[in-house]
Amino acid sequence: MPGIRALIVAAYARYQDRMDKPPGPVLADYTDAVIAGRVWVLGDPVAAVLVLDPQQDSMLVDNVAVSPAAQGHGFGRTLMEFAERQATARGLRRMTLYTNEVMTENLAIYARLGYRETARRSEGGYSRVFMAKDLNG
Repeated sequence: MPGIRALIVAAYARYQDRMDKPPGPVLADYTDAVIAGRVWVLGDPVAAVLVLDPQQDSMLVDNVAVSPAAQGHGFGRTLMEFAERQATARGLRRMTLYTNEVMTENLAIYARLGYRETARRSEGGYSRVFMAKDLNG
């Protein structure tokens, strides 16, 4: 768990000066998600982390984070492709996620991966952009 927490803090550090409070994933406690088997990691030490939350009709990407030192090596894309396979294996045909509107780099990445914006709203003091992707097959 400490490796996961350290990675998430490092991955989101670049956004601290754009926000008036810490990013949600930095404040989250992933203990229950780890116990429930909803967290996957790449690398030892941990280079990337993925947290999934299966919903009734979709797979929510609750968090995907890549260590700053490991960014640009395809780990994020690998984890997002893995998430889609997990959804398909559960019979889910839709991926969902949200990110903060100031995380413009993430918005661009998700758009390149085929996600489209579905809504914008404030939740818990965060200005969030909600996105979805329909899965084929």
